Amino acid sequence: MSTSPSTSAQQARQAIADRLREILRDSGMTARAFARQAGWDETKCSRLIHGRTPPSDEDIRTWCRICGAEDEIPNLIAASRNADAAYVEWRRVQRSQKRMQELRLSLYEETSLFRFYCCNVIPWPLQTPGYMRALMTNFSAFHGAATDIEEGVQARVARRRFLAGNSRRCAMLIEESVLRNRIADDDVMVEQLRYVMPAMRQPNLSLGIIPMSARRSQVVTETFSIYDDARVFVELVSAAVTVTQPREIDLYVRYFAELATSAVYGEEARVLISAAIEALE
Repeated sequence: MSTSPSTSAQQARQAIADRLREILRDSGMTARAFARQAGWDETKCSRLIHGRTPPSDEDIRTWCRICGAEDEIPNLIAASRNADAAYVEWRRVQRSQKRMQELRLSLYEETSLFRFYCCNVIPWPLQTPGYMRALMTNFSAFHGAATDIEEGVQARVARRRFLAGNSRRCAMLIEESVLRNRIADDDVMVEQLRYVMPAMRQPNLSLGIIPMSARRSQVVTETFSIYDDARVFVELVSAAVTVTQPREIDLYVRYFAELATSAVYGEEARVLISAAIEALE
């Protein structure tokens, strides 16, 4: 895609740094004079106004109080917390697989339309416990994460409740290669692929598979999920990025729509799944 997945997080952090610089300038103080009053090293001021170090809540309070801009405190603290949440390094949540599965429960509760594009794995609404277990085991081994894998599996299975019934809709797109990514033992993979077949018939779920031979206008990109038109999560090797800027969300919505035109559905999708199963048996 034309923008970096971490653009929203970077821009949010830089906007806070820019605002701190403006507040300092409007106060008429130099960074050296401010540091003296705050009892800080002058290099700390430099790191904050250049966006190299995110400010703590107390840093913001001190900055605004000394600069005579106390009315800025609530908005700056809120913006800083949002920016901090926009780029969640896996190591920050690696202490608990269960915690990782429960990070977005309130968002799932509020969402009416889920859209998933996956270039590497089956989307979680269609995952079997065995497939989930394999993914979490691999993730934990690579990232040195926690080993509460069974609790994580139970928490992910419990998330299916958000798509029970017809009050919410879920559109999923996967690359055909996902069907053949052997991230688990063959028996687990066969069980997973067989599970997808009847699950595709759930009235509020839609699964499209993009064949490797398909003509396409958009190339394979990172796995991402869209929640209504309000938020996008992009999964990277090192982190999960939250996209909240409307223009960036629109890019992902458009990208998803264009990818969908290259996908096959229904019986054509089942043929691809059956072929993947046959290759494993």
